[in-house]
Amino acid sequence: MYALASFFRRNYEALVPPEIPKQSDPIRLGLLGASKIAPIAVISAAKTHPEVIVVAVAARDKKRAAAYAKKYRIPIVHESYQALLDDPAIDAIYNPLPNGHHFEWTVKALKAGKHVLLEKPSVSNAAEARELFRSALLSGPDSPVLLEAFHYLFHPAWEKLLSLINAESIIEAHASMTAPKGLIPLHDIRCKFNLAGGCLMDVGTYPVSCIRKVFGSEPEECLEATHRPLPPGYDKEIDQAFWGKWRFPNGAIGSINADMIADGGYSTSLLDGFPTLQLPKLEVKHREIVVGEDLRANQEHVVQKTVVMWNWVVPTVYHRIDIHEKHTIRGTTDGNVVKTWTDTSYVKEYVGKVGAESWMTYRHQLEEFVNRIRKRPTNSWVDGDDSIKQMEMIDGAYQKAGLPVRPSIAKV
Repeated sequence: MYALASFFRRNYEALVPPEIPKQSDPIRLGLLGASKIAPIAVISAAKTHPEVIVVAVAARDKKRAAAYAKKYRIPIVHESYQALLDDPAIDAIYNPLPNGHHFEWTVKALKAGKHVLLEKPSVSNAAEARELFRSALLSGPDSPVLLEAFHYLFHPAWEKLLSLINAESIIEAHASMTAPKGLIPLHDIRCKFNLAGGCLMDVGTYPVSCIRKVFGSEPEECLEATHRPLPPGYDKEIDQAFWGKWRFPNGAIGSINADMIADGGYSTSLLDGFPTLQLPKLEVKHREIVVGEDLRANQEHVVQKTVVMWNWVVPTVYHRIDIHEKHTIRGTTDGNVVKTWTDTSYVKEYVGKVGAESWMTYRHQLEEFVNRIRKRPTNSWVDGDDSIKQMEMIDGAYQKAGLPVRPSIAKV
């Protein structure tokens, strides 16, 4: 009963956070675009941060921007993206524009001296990533802060997961994430090649990031990559689902599956075609280790640990980490198994070093973004080299699957 009450309280407070008083000199944040993600990623998160206020929005359609501003109580509506960047009262911007416009408007924001919280994927391809994150605009001691918004990395549940694995001992890691059919329409911007769309550039970018972080290293080779295209009549260069497999150092294998229009997969054919509802899942298998020997009996006791995390992307809503330890006693000479059993334990981690149980991943991310702007220490971060490696892995996977790298559509 307590767990159920905690679930409802936590999620209510996450969805309807209290608005706390602001400090005298808060960071003034502007939004590029009247996006669907900003209310949860920034607007809601800012309510509980004493050093952030969302003060402005700009969109291609000013009427839409005005309606958006009224709905979310944003005081200023600018005529254009550039007008927002030119506003000297704005300190930072959030860029959730279509992928193909990330590079252009992030560079323009940095040139205007604005800090940038940049939605993932950071840009359209690895070449853009190298140009952006190695720009001279970011090289000075007082340069603006740029952060690619892989929000799940900032939650204490992810930190807990990392404490339960040993990267050097991993033999396999698999991450999956899907969006149910109907959530992303086939005419959506995420299904447009010229806007750098595709599954691997949307829900698929999460599991790619996830396995990189689990291994703590970059893959040596993309071994396999396949995709499911959009139906006939739609952009043939767009992947609506993607499967990939990589070899990491020490021969370990990392794999992903992602689907942004998922259906079926149920135990009964009656539900074929129905939207698939699945929690994001991460499974990490370690190699066996010897924990004891009986030389007189010529036996050894080995343990193999597998760690599974459910809902690693939005852990505030609900998550669980399963730790399975498979014990085997076997002969050292003949390999015959004498006895085997599995011990399983479960872990959850909703509260970290700072913050409340109801803090969403986005709120933890905003905390660190502000810390970096204020030149305070940060516990978690996504640096420029990390973002470059992420896009290199995505580009390589597209090429392995026989698909073109997403195009660059603008230079500034």
